[in-house]
Amino acid sequence: MSPEQRLEIAVDIATHAGRLIVEAREEGGFDHRYKNGQELVTDVDVEVDTYISERLQASFPDESRLSEELAPDREALEKPQALWVVDPIDGTVNFAHGLHHVAVSIGWASGGQLRVGVVHAPFLGETFTALAGRGAWRNGEPIHVSGARSLSHSLVGTGFPYRQDSRPPLMRRLTAVLTHCQDVRRAGSAALDLCAVACGRLDAYYESVSPWDLAAGLLVAREAGARTGHLYPVPGGIPEDLYGENLLVTSPAIHDPLAQLLRRADVSDNGSV
Repeated sequence: MSPEQRLEIAVDIATHAGRLIVEAREEGGFDHRYKNGQELVTDVDVEVDTYISERLQASFPDESRLSEELAPDREALEKPQALWVVDPIDGTVNFAHGLHHVAVSIGWASGGQLRVGVVHAPFLGETFTALAGRGAWRNGEPIHVSGARSLSHSLVGTGFPYRQDSRPPLMRRLTAVLTHCQDVRRAGSAALDLCAVACGRLDAYYESVSPWDLAAGLLVAREAGARTGHLYPVPGGIPEDLYGENLLVTSPAIHDPLAQLLRRADVSDNGSV
């Protein structure tokens, strides 16, 4: 099956999944719990993940899946075969609180490289798509990153982990960015932050996230002209495209200056990272 056909199927799946999310919000009354005591998950997350899984199984029965709720085994990343990477609701906290920055994220990788990406934001009426080597689109129209040239005029997106004890070290990064850049935005959906870089709403984005958070949005950003990478080397055995730690995605001209700024912020007073 061609990448174009895969994209068409993925868009249809994401769009229908988005309708399930909107209907669940309108009906209300969904249950929720906390994974590991801190990470919010609703029964809608599981329902939508199940729907996407069944649709992918029907269309691609021999291909592996990595999804946040039903198939979170990251050992799938170490295998070179075709892999679908799914976040049924990226921005679960936003969804539960009635905010609109919520997305269905579906990415497809082959040989460890991202080939197809769909990020559908049902409450915003936006669908971002990308094909490796072919470009990126918002609702069918081509998109491109901003022309940001300096950190001082750059709007930067980021996020924070659910574990509160993991946040203090990230405050140094935040302080550095607030000191040297125009401002910071924290929208609560990594997939949509990446798409915001892709269409020039943000000039840069940095965070540590899971593979299902980044897979589709990273391809959208890259195909829109963003420079994508990591602050530190990627461990062996994990495809760089699907590694979410210390991710940095920016308009090309500010990538190196922002990377240097963030790495300097990571260095403590005694010179250790």
